[in-house]
Amino acid sequence: MSKKIAIIVGHPDPAPERYCRALANAYAEGAAEASHEVRRIDVGTLDIPMLKSQMEWKSSPLPLSLIDAQQALLWADHIVIIYPLWLGDVPAKLKAFLEQVLRPGDALSLTAKPFDRKPLSGKSARVVVTMGMPALLYRWGFGAHSLKSLKRNVLWFVGVKPIRDSVVGMIEAKNPNQRFRWLERMRELGRQAC
Repeated sequence: MSKKIAIIVGHPDPAPERYCRALANAYAEGAAEASHEVRRIDVGTLDIPMLKSQMEWKSSPLPLSLIDAQQALLWADHIVIIYPLWLGDVPAKLKAFLEQVLRPGDALSLTAKPFDRKPLSGKSARVVVTMGMPALLYRWGFGAHSLKSLKRNVLWFVGVKPIRDSVVGMIEAKNPNQRFRWLERMRELGRQAC
């Protein structure tokens, strides 16, 4: 069964050689091979103003530069977010993007009531995190706090489930064969749209 997939490349550097982009490309290639539709959102290429107050978050209009991205999230059945771990968390530009596109009053119609229908209900997600440390150390030693926060406090909060994840550790130390294996893994996940 064909799915509509939105891939968010959360690396703030728009350089094409970033491994996050290679992972996104592999996922998109696998998805296309299996006849899934794909839309990409590259955070590094977008103009994303920072929100400075709760009032701005609640009542200012969504910047024109982000309307297509928000529409892609509404369109998608499955959302893929790929980002590098920076200072133990998501990069600030990715966080600013999520704050902008997932706010009340816009197409998502977020409400403050926790038991209202969630605006992205019925959508699934995969979060892929790259990092310099070993994946097991991140998961067990550091508790994978940024990953857990993104899954619980952002995606689950707006109704996305199930949310799966992949952690790619020791990224700088990986040899070409290890990087290739991860790209193949992403291609297969893209084919399965999971």
